[in-house]
Amino acid sequence: MSLIGKEVSDFKTKAYHDYEFKDISKGDILGKWSVFFFYPADFTFVCPTELKDLADKYDEFKKIGCEIYSVSCDTHFVHKAWQDASETIKAIKFPMLADPNGQLARDFEVMIEDAGLAERGTFIVNPEGKICAYEVNAGNVGRNADELFRKVQALQFVAKYGDKVCPAKWTPGKETLQPGIGLVGKI
Repeated sequence: MSLIGKEVSDFKTKAYHDYEFKDISKGDILGKWSVFFFYPADFTFVCPTELKDLADKYDEFKKIGCEIYSVSCDTHFVHKAWQDASETIKAIKFPMLADPNGQLARDFEVMIEDAGLAERGTFIVNPEGKICAYEVNAGNVGRNADELFRKVQALQFVAKYGDKVCPAKWTPGKETLQPGIGLVGKI
């Protein structure tokens, strides 16, 4: 069953962000674009490469009004310990959500029950709190922040210009499509 259009359930969890423990809830995601970036666990091998890639692009996400939330089934204390111990993870400026009971991982349907870990899932959530794009990768395949950024931009464009659609590899300033008409030029 597809998760497109599914509203994120109410939640409240701890996060490690800006060297502090904070509470993050569904109310924090409403009114802006969000990316929930699930990964299996802190202190692993592929995860820091992905999180660093995302951290390098974080300012660009912020400029387009999109917050990033990395999520694992670790506690907020483990997130802090990882950031304290790793030069790579020190680059992270976005909230690192703790999901030790798997509530978020289950809501987004990426919980690996027998392992107590989350799949490598990426979810773009619109300002109304609804999932509008997602992908789940095998645990041994890292993701690309540039492509994720492009997808957020395309979804924002479509939300603004509802009668237009974005072809493959579309980026802002490129030609768009309109059903029944075809290429309609650059906006």
